[in-house]
Amino acid sequence: MFEVRPSNGLEEYGNAIFGIGQYFGARPDEDRLLRFSKVLEIQRMHAALEDGEVIGGAGAFAYDFSVPGGTLPCAGVSVVGVYPTHRRRGVLRALMDAQLRDVHERGEPIAALWASEETIYGRFGYGLAAWAGDVKIAREWGAFARPLERRGQVRFVTPEQALDLFPPIWEALRRERPGVFARTREWWELRTLRLPDDEKANPKRFVALDLDGETQAYAIFRTHTGFENGVSSARTEVIEAIGSTPQATAELWRFLLDIDWTATFEASLLPPDHPLFLLLANPRRAGYRMGDGLWARLVDVGAALSGRAYAGDGSIVFGVRDAVCSWNEGRWKLEDGIASRTDADAEIALDVDALGSAYLGAVSFDQLRGALRLEELVEGAVQRADALFGWRPLPWCPEIF
Repeated sequence: MFEVRPSNGLEEYGNAIFGIGQYFGARPDEDRLLRFSKVLEIQRMHAALEDGEVIGGAGAFAYDFSVPGGTLPCAGVSVVGVYPTHRRRGVLRALMDAQLRDVHERGEPIAALWASEETIYGRFGYGLAAWAGDVKIAREWGAFARPLERRGQVRFVTPEQALDLFPPIWEALRRERPGVFARTREWWELRTLRLPDDEKANPKRFVALDLDGETQAYAIFRTHTGFENGVSSARTEVIEAIGSTPQATAELWRFLLDIDWTATFEASLLPPDHPLFLLLANPRRAGYRMGDGLWARLVDVGAALSGRAYAGDGSIVFGVRDAVCSWNEGRWKLEDGIASRTDADAEIALDVDALGSAYLGAVSFDQLRGALRLEELVEGAVQRADALFGWRPLPWCPEIF
């Protein structure tokens, strides 16, 4: 038999992280573990053990997470893995069950994750809740559909300068879009802006765009050099490009797409409604490839539904099935923005993962019905639910955690 509990000390913490880490590279050293423990607490890394030896782990960042019209505490689930010696023995289920109970006890009504394999997390109540995709733009297809009158000024900044300049722009994105987690100062220093020794040969570069007397956009990028037949084949990798206003966003992308000696420009994790697609004269040439982004889990249905805003008035009664978090089972009435238990008949019956898919506004109840993921028990209920839950802009999380 095995047990699951929070990690006890740095060594056990590292062994639990190695449950997934072994599939991606070497075991992390002590310095790296110490840095990581400043953003993911040791006690929030659950370890599965057999005879005192770690055989898997599952962690959760403590986030403040943007939802439609507000923010909520959220468990950012990450570094989940089981040692290959113990696969298919129920270890992952035990880890996820323990983690969800812990999240619930901590009062975090939602959990979110990026799925390394999209078939895993549905059975634990997570639903696909946001889309994200990649672009690859050849230099010759970087023109805008309309001439852009340049007003701002781009400048290179140091990581120390970025630590003051970039966070307010990230916070502006959080106010605008669901799906964005609040970055702590430690997160900025140790993850976003850190320049690791093994990347010094080709480090990240940081730029800020000043407009109307203030910094309104920033970008983090890296250029990969190359030549073919005497011609540059370099590519610019846009790691993050965020603007707090439409003008700033347009000017930032104009700067990036004009970088000399670059043959192609690549960016990932862009939402389907990113302004770049309508800025470009030839959006088809961007080759947008969309896939699943964030997955969301309602750990406390009542608190999660009550914690977001809605697009209109009205009410709906959900019959929720939840095989993992039994406290969510039953009928919930959403009315005037508040969800509470009810004896009224359910109008829509669905599993909690389907409700998680609809939660951030990127997946409609009509889509879920079309995919046989819910039952409409009262005619018109799906239309009413979509009128409530629909939200723009779409959710966007620019970083995999």
